[in-house]
Amino acid sequence: MGSRRLWIVALAAASVLTGTASTAHAAATHVIAIWEMNEPAGARTMRDSSGHGLDGRIGDEVGAETVVDGALGYRFGRLEPDTPPTHPRHLVVVPDSDYLNPGTGDFAVTLRLRTVYQFGNIIQKGQATVPGGSWKLQIPNGHVQCWFRGSAGSLMVTAPRQINDGRWHVVRCERTEYGVSLAIDGSTVAGRDGWTGRIANDWPLSIGGKTVCDQRTVGCDYFAGDIDYAAIED
Repeated sequence: MGSRRLWIVALAAASVLTGTASTAHAAATHVIAIWEMNEPAGARTMRDSSGHGLDGRIGDEVGAETVVDGALGYRFGRLEPDTPPTHPRHLVVVPDSDYLNPGTGDFAVTLRLRTVYQFGNIIQKGQATVPGGSWKLQIPNGHVQCWFRGSAGSLMVTAPRQINDGRWHVVRCERTEYGVSLAIDGSTVAGRDGWTGRIANDWPLSIGGKTVCDQRTVGCDYFAGDIDYAAIED
């Protein structure tokens, strides 16, 4: 990750500390994973440059080496919601690791994305009813939502403004012992107080939608748009 990207991640972390949301008491700052998404077209492995070896599998429907406004990343094409068949190759999947579970500690997910659509799960580990809890970022109606579900309950925060304007936006979602907060482009835009408890499941992390779905009884919630990079901190 170049110096520009490191600066963006640092700025996003600082926004959680200095923003107006009442949950802004602490910040996760220890890097767990950095996926720069700079792989060439046709690549099938998403490399983690953090040193923890949390590489992912790139589905062959994901457009690596997509360049938009000088940013190099992945493109996820639009798929009709809740319409069979499923498209598992639309996803990037990182195998289960304790590093990717918040446990009972502070935990943050930062990514840079752009989209003109208004639907889909961007990144997640676990799904709504899996044992051990789950977390995800999604973008219904163009509003980013950040959700953590743990042993003590669930908290969701929603951005007040849409970001499906075709421009790049840096989104940061953070869980601490005090609550959950959401920052966009360096400013905290939403937060809720509360404690979600322990979150630790044995599911993979997925980018671009759900790993277990049938598009009939369980929608796959495929994301459509571009992602420049993603990072996880604790």
